[in-house]
Amino acid sequence: MNLSHLRYFVRLAETRHYTKAAEQMYISQPSLSHAIAQLEQELGVPLFEKSGRNVELTQFGEVFLKQVRQSLEILDGSVDYLHRIAAGNGVVRLGLLRTLGVEYVPALAASFKRQNADRNVDFTFFTGVTSDIMHKLQRHELDIVFSSKAPEEYKFESIPIKKQDLVLIVPPEHRLAARHTAELSEVLDDPFIQYAHGSGLRHVVNDMFAQIDASPKVAYEIQEDQVIAGLVAQGFGVSVVPYMEMLLRLNVKILQISRPVPNRMFYLVTDPAVTISPAAADFKRFVLAQSEGQ
Repeated sequence: MNLSHLRYFVRLAETRHYTKAAEQMYISQPSLSHAIAQLEQELGVPLFEKSGRNVELTQFGEVFLKQVRQSLEILDGSVDYLHRIAAGNGVVRLGLLRTLGVEYVPALAASFKRQNADRNVDFTFFTGVTSDIMHKLQRHELDIVFSSKAPEEYKFESIPIKKQDLVLIVPPEHRLAARHTAELSEVLDDPFIQYAHGSGLRHVVNDMFAQIDASPKVAYEIQEDQVIAGLVAQGFGVSVVPYMEMLLRLNVKILQISRPVPNRMFYLVTDPAVTISPAAADFKRFVLAQSEGQ
């Protein structure tokens, strides 16, 4: 069914006059008559009947008009939406670790919006542990993820964008509390508060201990940085966590790790098998350009 013929039909139904409808649609009257005849032949029912110099809709035409108007409204709305998306407008769906949601990612999004004030770009933010974020990216519920490196099983693209400082935190009464630095080997006998399965930091911390051929005495497994820090403050053990401003407000002692040297990176993660929107692609390029300048 010809889309133009449907638009001709609606205009004729509105004007009730072939000449007026043809003029408004910038076609000849014979062309309009031929289009309506083709449409009626295809449908197998008459859509119009003569009424003096005008035409009126038949009962079939009345029903068809209502459906065609609805369909064209949906179609035109979809076309307009895609045009706006193609012009770089729309929503960019971000997934991120909570650590990156305090300042880093919001600052990037705000800066991007300021530099693209002529475009209608907005963001949604989903926070969680690495495994939750990866699952959402896999289900195409997110466009871009800021997290630990994606596990190889996902076949995602992971691009390093930012280093993160890891520190050792101990309770204030701990034997190392008077120090400013410590080696991980010095806390092997302490109860250790480890990240739970599904957290990208669990692998990072395990790798650090592997570098000194040791394993921590894991007493608790927790997903959230804040909860881990809270447990350390109450004397439940020690832990290795990202440096956060929040630590300064808690009753914990922060020590730099002298050995092994922490090496934790944050990554921008996307699914190369999925075509993201122009707005998301522009934001990705923006983030990578910012990371190169750091």
